[in-house]
Order: sequence, then C-alpha cells, then structure tokens
Amino acid sequence: MRVDDLLNFYRADRRAHLLNACWENDGSKAELKGIVGSAPALLAASMLSPGGEMADDAILRDAPSHLFVLDDKESAAYFLNDLQQLIGDTHNVLFFPRSARVPYQEEVTENANIAMRAEVLNEINRHGKGLAIVTFGEAIAEQVISKRELSEQTFALALGERYTMDFLDEIFIEYGFSKVDFVYEPGQYAVRGGIVDVFSYSFDHPYRIEFFGDEVDSIRKFDPISQLSVNKMTRAVVVPNIGDQSLHESVEPLFNFIPAETRIWMADAKRTERQLEKAMERAESAFERVSDAVKFTPPAALFIAPERLESLLEPFHVVEFDGGTTFPNRVVIDWDMIPQPSFNKNFDLITSNLQANHRQGYHNVIVAGQATQIERLHDIFADREAEVPHHPIPIELSQGFVDKQLKLLVYTDHQLFERYHRFRLKEGFKKSKQALTLKELSALQPGDYVVHIDHGIGQFGGLQKIDVNGKEQEAIRLSYRGGDVLYVNIHSLHRISKYSSKEGTAPKISKLGTGTWAATKAKTKSRVKELAFDLLKLYAKRKSSKGFSFSPDNYMLHELEASFMFEETPDQRAAIHAVKKDMERTTPMDRLVCGDVGFGKTEVAIRAAFKAAADGKQVAVLVPTTILSMQHHRSFTRRLRDFPVTVDYINR
Repeated sequence: MRVDDLLNFYRADRRAHLLNACWENDGSKAELKGIVGSAPALLAASMLSPGGEMADDAILRDAPSHLFVLDDKESAAYFLNDLQQLIGDTHNVLFFPRSARVPYQEEVTENANIAMRAEVLNEINRHGKGLAIVTFGEAIAEQVISKRELSEQTFALALGERYTMDFLDEIFIEYGFSKVDFVYEPGQYAVRGGIVDVFSYSFDHPYRIEFFGDEVDSIRKFDPISQLSVNKMTRAVVVPNIGDQSLHESVEPLFNFIPAETRIWMADAKRTERQLEKAMERAESAFERVSDAVKFTPPAALFIAPERLESLLEPFHVVEFDGGTTFPNRVVIDWDMIPQPSFNKNFDLITSNLQANHRQGYHNVIVAGQATQIERLHDIFADREAEVPHHPIPIELSQGFVDKQLKLLVYTDHQLFERYHRFRLKEGFKKSKQALTLKELSALQPGDYVVHIDHGIGQFGGLQKIDVNGKEQEAIRLSYRGGDVLYVNIHSLHRISKYSSKEGTAPKISKLGTGTWAATKAKTKSRVKELAFDLLKLYAKRKSSKGFSFSPDNYMLHELEASFMFEETPDQRAAIHAVKKDMERTTPMDRLVCGDVGFGKTEVAIRAAFKAAADGKQVAVLVPTTILSMQHHRSFTRRLRDFPVTVDYINR
C-alpha cells in the first residue's frame, strides 16, 4: 500500500464529501466530532490533493489555501510533519511561527522565525492559493505587515536591469540590512567589486548578484557554507525584516492578509482565544518592564485582541477538529474514531490485535519512518511464526487511530514500541556551519597564527580590499617570514584554518617560495605511510587469528532494539550495525566507538552486550570511575529489565 492509497480512503469518504459540501456555503462553520490522532492531517491531505498522484499541478496551484491553527508550537509542528509526510512535494506546506520568545526584547528575537514568517507572507502575497500554512495561537496573536506595505517594501532585481552600487547600498540600509564582509544570516548584504551578496528574510539561501558595469549579469542562490551555487535565477526578491516595526507604518491580523476563500482548520477556536489572551498578557507585562527612554509601540497595536477572534473568523470557512464547539450554527460531522490502543510493548498482544481486526474486515496499516523499524516488526512476527496481515507504509505520523466507519486502523511504529517521536522544523540558515567559521574569522586578531594548506603557517593581517584586474575585491591578508604577504580571496576560506598547538608555544612562521612547507608536508606523509605499513602488518597478523562468531540477531534482540524509546541517529545506526557485524565474524573484533557525551554510545554497548549474553556469554563492561559504574548499572538494568539476563556491578 502507498501513501496515495491511504489518502484515497478519505477522498472517497462520505464524511469528507459532507465537509466539502459545507464549504460551498459562504462563511460556513463545521465541527469534526470524534476525529482523533493523525486523522485530521490525513483528511486535510486528501483535500489538499484531491486528484491524487495524477493531479494537475496547475489545478493544485489554483486551489484555495488552507490555514491550520493548532494550540501550541509542539502540536503545530507534529501536524506540519504529518502533512509533509502525507503530501510530500505536491503542495507548498509552510510553517508560520511566532517571531520572538519574549515581546519587546530584541536580543531574543529569532531571525530564523522572522525569516519563516516573511516566507509565508511573501508566498501569500505572490500566490495566495494552493498553500498549506500551519501555525498556532501565539503566532497568529502577532499582527503582520499589511499587504500593501509588504508589496511596497519588497525589492526585486531582474537580469538585464541596471542599478548603481550606491543605489543598492541605500535600498539595503533603508531595509535595515547590515553591511558585512560575508553574509551568513538574513538581514545581511556584502559588496565585493561587481558582486553583491544579499540574504533576504524570506529564503533559505542568499542571492549572489553579479554586475557587468551597472547591469545585472547573473543571479544565483548560493550556499554560504561552500560558497557554491544552488541554482540560477532570473529574478531576486529581497524582503526586509517584517518584524521590525520601524520599517512599516501599519499592521493587521493574519486573517486580513490571507485570501477570503482560505479554509481555516482550528483545533479549538476557544482554546486559540485563550492563547491570544496569554500572548497579550505577556506582551503587556513585557511592555511595562521596558525603559521609558525607548519608545515602543504598545501591545494593543501589535497583538490581536482576543475578543476580536470570532469576528475575524466570521467571513471564513472554519472547521474545528479537536473538541471545538465554538460556533452555534455549525455543521457537526461524526467520525466515530478511537485512538491507537496502548500495548505496553507486548508483541503477542499486538499480534492478536492485528489478527482479530483483520478477521473483522479492517485494513491494518502500520506506518514507520525507518525501514529498519518495518524490518524489526516483520522479524518479530516471523519469530512468533504468526501470519499478521498488515500494510506497512514508510512514512512517519505522530499518532495512530482506528476509524470504525471505514474499518481502517493506522498504527504508528513509535507508539507500538513506545519510542519517543520528535517533530522536525525547518531551520534554514541556522544549520549553516559556515556562520561559525565566519564568526571565528571575524574574531581573529591581527597577529594570530593561521595555516594555509598550500603555503604553511602565517599570521593573520585582517581583511583588506585589493584591486584584481581593475575590480576591487575583499581578501584576507596573511603575513609570512621575511615580510612576504599573501592575499587570499574570501571564497577560499576552506583553505585556511586557525593554528592550534600547546598553549604558549609560538610556531615557526613559513617563508613563501622556499619549498619548506611542501617538504614538511611530504615528510609528514612519509611518516604516515610508515605508520600505516606497520599497522597493516599488525592487522594482517590479527586477521589470521580466530575469534568467537556470535549468532545473527534473534527475536529478543529485535525486541530490545524496537523498545529503544528514541530514534537512532544515522551515526548511531551505523555504529550498531558495524559492531554487530564485527561480532558475527570469526576474527577478533577491533573497533573503537567514539562520540561526545549524550550521543548514544551506551545504547551501542547495551545492544552488543545483550547480543553476547543471548549467545550464552558473560559480559564485563569496564568503566574508569565509581560513579560511571553505578550509572551504567542503572542504564543496563533499565534497558534489560524485560529480558532474561542478570545485570550487576562490582565496585571498590
């Protein structure tokens, strides 16, 4: 079964057709009674893509937008992930967060959130239709820039247009952008000769605009980490900081910004109203604490008054799906669902439940984001020699449910195995490791030692503008022995690293053009080769000796792995797989698992120890301190308490 097959259940469902019929009346209101788990997201996904996999893209783009208002950020994030899993790339699914953790405190305003808010508003302003926007009460409590002002303050450049650098400087400064040496987050721009980099507030990647004279010759989006192009563009759209009140005169509720035909889904409008009250109270409290010397706009002008919510919703199609009964003249649609049962990791109970449901004519669907979880479940059923009819679908949903009317059950693997399921939000530029590198570069002081991979150890001399073929460019100045100077283009940052050694030990500075650095590198390579040769001989000798070959994983190990409450990281999965394969070989294991504190090394050890114990071996876990021995004893005991092994510890 595919995801589209799952959506087809609701595309053809009578209750979904009732909701569609309800939406044919202006300003209609509806209540989805008894719909639970991830079913609202599944229903919404079926309506967002009514034509299924064969749907015409043009039709999808012209369909009304949908706004989903959840109670809080966490529930909104889970709902967002459900939608993304169900409709994939067929729809533009966006998240609309709040701009700041604390009102009136610029230092805790999150640029990533402002960028996401700007992206949503920009998409609404440009298209208006075919969008799925997920948000929550505190986010919509903040009013937004008006459509008119956003249009007026959005600056677009296109290929072939002509601009002077002075004009662009003026525009970007007016928009509140900071001029920097290199951009790594929204709200920054840099000018180097005929190249302008600008990081708009509505996109994940900055633009690189190249000029031929005053004419725009090339526009590309680029990765600030690698400085490599992401894709070519014919147009660059620069959106300012929509959260900066000094840049615009008027604000309005988000409901005034979205098109009138937008369908609004709310968990519970009354609960949202209470969230608006809390947001207003927090804003008023923060406003009272700010200095009188700084003039701030009062909360009443920046936040939606809670009592306005119902009137703002009046013109829209609104459906409540999580217990909401706000609107007296609503259409009530009964869904008759129950949440996924709890099995307490009892796989015999899970097996019998699925078999019984199948006999009653139910479609058993199990969703799992990782193929390994589907394989584990299959192995557990196989170990019990039980035929369990079910349809695995490789997606993640936040909560399972049983739909009695459709005779459809959707179980999630993380609920079956009682694993922790975390939501994921787009972080955009926050993931940029280059930002740290650039900040480190900015933190370097003249005279600090650095290493150039080709020229050796030199001293940092700061950033300097130099003339290259008649064009002014910014470069890093490195000083070497004998007064030699090397200028390195900032696009070659990856070739420079900060020198590190024992504290207080000054290195010998290299001299350019002597070949000394090349000789040093060659000598080092030679020593590395000698070491490698010695290691090869050692490993060849070890390879020829015999060790104990452990059995392949059995059902108990599958259950232990499935009971891990967290989702393994890719590195953790790779380490576990490698360790188990080593154990199953006939040669002695020689492996070191490295990782920082809290990265999951203990879980790797627990699974390896249990694999050995399952083959009748005793396992000793050696740790360096008394406290660690107690901690590991607790960890092993907790993880293995449901399995036939004895865990104890010896201490001094």
